[in-house]
Amino acid sequence: MASDYYAVLGLEKTAGADQIKKAYRKLALKYHPDKNPDDKKAEERFKEISEAYAVLSDPEKKQQYDQYGDAAFHQRFSQEDIFRNADFGDIFREFGFGGGGEDIFSQMFGSRAGHHRPRPRKGQDYLMRITIPFRQAILGGERRVDLDRNGQNEQLQVRIPPGVEPGQKLRISGKGAASPNGGPNGDLMLEINVSKDNRFRREDKNLYTTVKIPFTGACLGTTVTVETLGDSKRIKVKPGTQNGSKIRLKGFGVPGRAGKANGDLYAVIDIDVPQLLSEEQKKLIEKLREEGV
Repeated sequence: MASDYYAVLGLEKTAGADQIKKAYRKLALKYHPDKNPDDKKAEERFKEISEAYAVLSDPEKKQQYDQYGDAAFHQRFSQEDIFRNADFGDIFREFGFGGGGEDIFSQMFGSRAGHHRPRPRKGQDYLMRITIPFRQAILGGERRVDLDRNGQNEQLQVRIPPGVEPGQKLRISGKGAASPNGGPNGDLMLEINVSKDNRFRREDKNLYTTVKIPFTGACLGTTVTVETLGDSKRIKVKPGTQNGSKIRLKGFGVPGRAGKANGDLYAVIDIDVPQLLSEEQKKLIEKLREEGV
């Protein structure tokens, strides 16, 4: 049920037995079903903290949880195992609530605590981080993923949707851990990292690329070739264009999803000022300066 038992109880992993009991007592008092009748959210929270306490209050289970981590621990322990021999009675009696721990869990799980037959539950999800090329993130495509699953290597062909963003997670159903008690497999979550591109950068749905033009082209106007993610395009640069100006190529950015329009591509103008001039060029530039250019 929980992904991090320590976090569920608001504890650091260095917490001792007294701190664990104290944290659970405080939360159990707040979320106990007798204090929250007909409150499903409180009941789920109570189940969650009780499962965490059942593990962390048992030295042997705690040791295995600390050693293996959450995913591997749940492959070894069913919910029945987790609650077996867990003692909640002394804490509940302190509250003066009706019924002991077993009665409470009998109501919530449909059988006696520590001896109930757990419902089949889904296996744990796996998380894998992969890096894909910039262009594939924009245009989409197929990607092979090597997955070490249940001790065996699997090769998966994964479809990368167009416009996927860095940090986005793709869900591959049924490729996570096996259920410990006959439920469905977990899923594989692919977290996407995107490599940088030496020509394009992305901002939301738009792409930006730098286009160099000569100084004369900025003054008099010119025509330049702009590389896109598909075919290159010829665009006109107006006379008097300033350094850093942007020329928009509508629809040549990130493909739109769910029927939305594509983003745009912006050609960012970089005026190429020559570093070396011939004597004739210097004379011409001097003449332009004299003319106030």
